[in-house]
Amino acid sequence: MSSRLSQSLSGARDTLPMLVGALPFGIIFGTLATSSGLSVAATLAMSALVFAGSAQFIAIGLIASGTGLVVIFLTTLIVNLRHMLYSASLLPYVRHLPQRWRVPLAFWLTDETFAVVHRQFILHPAAEQHRHWYFLGSCLAMYSNWVACTLIGVLLGHALPGMADWGLDFAMVATFIGIVVPALRTRPMLVAALVAGAVALAGHGLPYKLGLMLAALSGVVAGMLAAKLAGSATDAQGAPDERI
Repeated sequence: MSSRLSQSLSGARDTLPMLVGALPFGIIFGTLATSSGLSVAATLAMSALVFAGSAQFIAIGLIASGTGLVVIFLTTLIVNLRHMLYSASLLPYVRHLPQRWRVPLAFWLTDETFAVVHRQFILHPAAEQHRHWYFLGSCLAMYSNWVACTLIGVLLGHALPGMADWGLDFAMVATFIGIVVPALRTRPMLVAALVAGAVALAGHGLPYKLGLMLAALSGVVAGMLAAKLAGSATDAQGAPDERI
């Protein structure tokens, strides 16, 4: 039990920098949701049952504009398709777990938790016995932080109705930069990041956040091609150092 608790606490501790970045993001969501017409109960239920920051922001914008439910569901589905890539990366580490573990871990998986957990699993591949408890600790830290920040945003939204214009959402941008940059350890990773960033900028104006999905797919393809070319160069020339 002590090992399980230790792993959980380690996962929560390693997620703390991500919590700082998500904090203003969650507060702004709570503020915007209530100002867009959602009740306090509906706002809190969305954070508790959906738990997907970018999808929630898009959803409340569509709700405020009177968009139909089918369009809202399809749009949020497209935005969250990136989680398929996360799941594919983590599957080798959790495939042995029973459904009672995999289902909640899949629900709680976020960008931040993926970055923390994937890094931990790569750096410590031998620590298999209780590493899903590390995953759980990171998940619970992000989840409780998001729901609590939503509640704070709801409460502050009534007292400070102009909070959404303070520019606090930049903290989330900085957090994602902090997630991506340390992971760029090889040339294929750098190529994937650069291509994805360029496509995201080019497709920023596309409806329903399609540019985000195109950027993810383009980054994956570019990274795979770069890795294949690097492998071909290795076969032809020996073993060049692909680290950057």
